[in-house]
Parts: sequence; C-alpha cells; structure tokens
Amino acid sequence: MDSSEYKKEDHEVVVLEMMTTTTTTSNTITNQTFSEVVEEEETSSLHEEISPLLTNENPSIHKPKINIFSLPYSRRKSPREGIKKVVEVEVSIFSQFILWVWNGSKYSGYLCMALSACIYFLMHILSDSFSVRSIPLFETIFTRCTIILISSFVWLKKTGQPLYGPPHLKSLLVLRSLMGCLSLFSFVYSVQSLPLSQAIVLNFTTPIMASIAARIFLQEKLKLADVGGLACSFFGLLFIFRPMLITQGGLVEIGEVSATYVAKINHPVYAVCAGLFSAITGGISYCYIQTGAKSSDQPVVPVFSFANLACPAAAICMYGFQDFVLPDFYSFLLMIILGVLSFFAEVLLARGLQLQKISRVANIQYIEVVLLQMWSISLLRATLSFGRLAGCLLILLSVSGTMYFGHEKEME
Repeated sequence: MDSSEYKKEDHEVVVLEMMTTTTTTSNTITNQTFSEVVEEEETSSLHEEISPLLTNENPSIHKPKINIFSLPYSRRKSPREGIKKVVEVEVSIFSQFILWVWNGSKYSGYLCMALSACIYFLMHILSDSFSVRSIPLFETIFTRCTIILISSFVWLKKTGQPLYGPPHLKSLLVLRSLMGCLSLFSFVYSVQSLPLSQAIVLNFTTPIMASIAARIFLQEKLKLADVGGLACSFFGLLFIFRPMLITQGGLVEIGEVSATYVAKINHPVYAVCAGLFSAITGGISYCYIQTGAKSSDQPVVPVFSFANLACPAAAICMYGFQDFVLPDFYSFLLMIILGVLSFFAEVLLARGLQLQKISRVANIQYIEVVLLQMWSISLLRATLSFGRLAGCLLILLSVSGTMYFGHEKEME
C-alpha cells in the first residue's frame, strides 16, 4: 500500500510539473507570437508611410542619376549683390561722416566752415572745367538764389521748423537779408569793374570785417591768437596775388625787337569802394547769421531769409540791366548743380558760425585760396613761385593754429 500510494503521488507531481511546463511554454509561445505580430504591424505601417515617398506617382519620370554635375553646390553671389553691399557700406560711411562733421566733434564748427570752402572750390572747378554757353551774371545769380530758396523751403518743411523762426527774430532776419543782398550786388559791381585779382583780395577782407563787427555788435573778445591768425592768412593772400596786383596789363609790342608788360594804372575809386562796402556788409551779415542760427536753433533759417530777398532782387537786375539768354540743356544742368552746391555751402557756413566764434571760424575761409592755387599749379596754369609757396604755407599754418590752439584756449 505504501508503495502504491507513493507511486500515485509521484505520478500526480509529474503531471502537475508537466502541466506547469506546458502552461509556461504556451505563455512564452503566445508572448513571442504577439511581439512578432506587433513588429510585423509596425514594419508594415512604416513601409506604408515611406513607400509613397519612394515611389513615383508618374511612372514616366525616371529617377535622376547622380553624377558630379548633379551634386549640390553653394549658390554663388551675383555681382549685383556685391555691388549693392559695397554701395550700402559707402553710403553708411558717408552719412556717418556728415553727422560727425555736423555735430559729432568738438571741431564741428571749423569742419563745417572748411567743408563750405571746399564746396566753393568745387564750384569754381566745375564752372571753369566745363565749356558751356555764356550766361549773364545776374541770370546766374537769380538761378542760384531760386534753387537756394526752394531747397531751404523744403528743408524747413521736412524738419517741421517755422520758415522765419521765432516771432522776435523777424526784424533780425530782415536785416540779415538786407546786408547779404547789399554785399552780393556790390561784389558783383566790383568784379565787373576791377581786375579779378583785386576783386578777390577785397572780397577776402570779409573775415577781417566780420571779426571787427563781432567785436562791436556781439561783444566777442578778440584774442591775440585770433588777430594773429587773420593777419597771417591775409598776408599769405597778398603774397599769392602780389605779382598780379603790381602788374595789371597786357603784352604790347614795342617796335619789332622786344615786348614788355605795361602796367595799367586803372583803379576806379567807386569799384574799390564797392568792394570794401561788400566786405563790410558781408561781415555784418555774418553776425546776423550767427545770432539767427543760434536763436532759431536752425542754420537754414537765415539762408531762407536771404534767398527770400535776393531772388526777386536778382530778377529785377536780370531784366533791368542785362538781356535774358535762354540757356541750353548743359548750361541749365550746370546752373542747377552749382545752385545745389551753393545751398549746401551756405548752410555749412551758417552752421560753422552757429557753433564757433566768428573771429576764429572766419579764418578757415582762406582754405579756398590755397585749394585754388594748388589746382592751378597742378594743371600748369600757374608757375610754382616763392610767393605762391610762401602764401600757401602762411595760410595753412594760420588755419591749423586757429583750429588747434584757439580751441584749446577756449576749452580752458
């Protein structure tokens, strides 16, 4: 009995173990089958998602063959893009330079006056280099004054400034316009009646007259450095024009042997007085320009007021004293360019007077004489003489001393 019971128990244990093994095996097989089914479903879903991208919808389109010509290369920049970037950089540099000259430096007043003198020098080069139809002087003045009037009007409208400044400045601006017109038309009379060198020398006494007027009307202190700078520049001017001032005449023949220069002693008193009157009124107008620019905080206001009176006055003189000449296309284009340049020169001059003392900044105007002499020597129109070289050096030393030493003393 014991053996039979033992065998029966062993048989039950074996059966239970076999059942457990079978259950475990079936579970394992079931898990493996489920994972395989999941993997097959994921694979089929991925295949379904990728297959539309790999297959061509249009069977006529063949897959492109890859070669060295079909490899992707970086796009080359067109020449226009390079030129555009260079132009943008140049424009930004130019605008930064103009802003720095206008109000970004402690020497802005001197720089504005120097740039104004350079623009006047450029105007002389343009009028001398291009051969166009001769236009009467008053007609040229009328064209320039008209362009200055329009340009200053547009400037003030764009900036939202009143055309005639604050109400208390109207009488001052009227005096500025009157003095400017008297200086302009008396200078025209002296140029037409005197030799050019004499008219230029008389005109360049304007900085001296302006310093004296600033001392009288504006109570500016004239220091020894200011007086010395103006005197040095004017003596340099006399060194340059001394040969032409001494000898004013033409080449005449004496017999058949030789030729000599005969000096014409022809100094009309009225023309000389007109030149001096132009310098005096010009110096007084500098004082009004400075006061108007500082009070209105806008240097274009005195320029607009001057053009307001000079434009109709030039029109009256044009129709009253000279015959009207219709300019051709190139003459008219040159007149417009010179008018625009004269507007910027006048604005920069007013800005320079607004920022610095008249006795110091007026000396910078003599740079124009040096530039004209250098231009004439470079074109072999004038010989390099001791007088020209000494005069140019005197002016350059005077201007440099005014810009450097005068500013340092003012800061102290």
